[in-house]
Amino acid sequence: MTKEDRQNAILEQLLAQESILVSDLAVSLDVSLVTIRKDLTELERAGKLYRSHGKAILINPFTNNRSVNEKEKLNAEEKQLIGAEAVKLLTKDDSIILASGTTIHALACNIQPAGRLTVVSASLRATMTLTANDNIDIIQLGGMVRHSSVSVVGQYSMEILQGCSFSKLFLGVDGIDLDFGISTTDMREAELNRVMMQAAQKTVVLADSSKFGRRGFARISRLEDVDIIITDSKIPQTVAKKIEETGIDLIIAKSAGIEQRT
Repeated sequence: MTKEDRQNAILEQLLAQESILVSDLAVSLDVSLVTIRKDLTELERAGKLYRSHGKAILINPFTNNRSVNEKEKLNAEEKQLIGAEAVKLLTKDDSIILASGTTIHALACNIQPAGRLTVVSASLRATMTLTANDNIDIIQLGGMVRHSSVSVVGQYSMEILQGCSFSKLFLGVDGIDLDFGISTTDMREAELNRVMMQAAQKTVVLADSSKFGRRGFARISRLEDVDIIITDSKIPQTVAKKIEETGIDLIIAKSAGIEQRT
C-alpha cells in the first residue's frame, strides 16, 4: 500500500467513525505507529484532520471567537429553522431568558407571543428586534459589551438575575462536546450563562449541527445539565443517539416539520 493509499484509508475510516485511536489505525493498516504518526502529521498540516491525545478526529474540536457578522453568514438557513422550532416552546404569559448568539437572534425574529411575554435579554440585537412588539416586556441586562457577539457580560448582568425565576433559558453555545459539555469562547459569558441556568427552570440549547464535537475555551456546564437541544438535520446520527442516551430531549428542525427524539 502506497503512502497515498494509506492516507486515503485513514480519512475513509475517520469519515465512518469520526475519531479513531492511533494504535487502531496501525493495526488495521498493518504498519508501525511511527508510520501512522507521520501520516497523521502530514494530514493534519493539510487541514484534513486533527490529532488529540493519541487519536485522530475529523475536525479541529476547538472553535474560534468570530464576530457576529461572520457568524450570521454561517448556517443561516439552519439557524432560522432552529429559531422557528424554539418559539414553539413558549407558552402564554411566559417569562424567559435570552442569552447571546446569532441563533438566539433567529429565535427573537420568530417570537409572536400569546398573551404577554417577559424577556430578560443579554443580546442587544435580540432586544432591538423584540422592541417592535408591544406585547413583550423586555429587561435588558447591563454590563460590559462584547463587540464580537453584541451582547453584555459581567457582574452587573448577573446581579439583575438574582432573586428572579424564569420558565426557560434559551442558550446559544460555541461548542457541544459529549465529554466536555457545552462551552463558549469567553469566560465572562460562560459565568453569566451559568447564573442564567440557575435562574431558569429549563435550559434550552439552540445550536446548529456544526457546533457538535467542538469546544470553546470556557465550559458553561456539563451536557447533563441541559434539558432540551434544538438543532438541524445534519447532526451525525451517532452523536444524536448518544445525546438521547443522556435523557436530553433532542429536537431536529426541518423545513417540512420536525422530528423529536425522546
